[in-house]
Amino acid sequence: MADFCSCGAELPPDALFCHKCGKPQRELTEVVVEAPAPVAQVELPPAAAARSAPLGFRNPLALRIAMLVAIGATALFWVLPIVNWLVAGFFAAFFYRRRSGSLMNVGAGLRMGWMTGLLAFVPFATISLAVMLPAALSGRLAAAYQQQMKSFPLQDPASVQEATRFIATGPGIAVALSFTLIVTFVFITFLSMAGGALAAKLGQVRPPRGGSSA
Repeated sequence: MADFCSCGAELPPDALFCHKCGKPQRELTEVVVEAPAPVAQVELPPAAAARSAPLGFRNPLALRIAMLVAIGATALFWVLPIVNWLVAGFFAAFFYRRRSGSLMNVGAGLRMGWMTGLLAFVPFATISLAVMLPAALSGRLAAAYQQQMKSFPLQDPASVQEATRFIATGPGIAVALSFTLIVTFVFITFLSMAGGALAAKLGQVRPPRGGSSA
């Protein structure tokens, strides 16, 4: 039997609305769409994060190890000078390999040593400036440079006197201090990188099973 709307229009079978007046013919059930469950974020342990993060200052494990070793190397300078920077790079790469449980090539050892040397240079340069600046202002630094220049063979006395007078001036003090800091930076970072490369070269063996947990 045909269905009819209240307006008199004949409805097709299973019609939801009247095609003439638009009146709904049945009660519509609202479909509720459930939102997908949130995906839980899994935090990696520090050792696993270190393995996945590139070796650099954005690697928390590498940065922490380099900073601690750099502080120790700076304190060790007054006991074991020069060699302490080589030891710093070596142990920074060694500790990183042990803590992360990952193998390190020579390039990674160089990067780890460079980070350690850079972080070690900052406190060492600060202490050196605190010591050299009063000596520069009192003239003792210029006298020390003059004595060093006289010890070099085949030096022109006139050139030595001119250089000594320049070092005694304000710009000369700035140049001497800047030159000393640049040489110190190159020296510290070079030795630290050499130590890191040595540790990586000696440690290119499979680490213990499971590594070390952070």
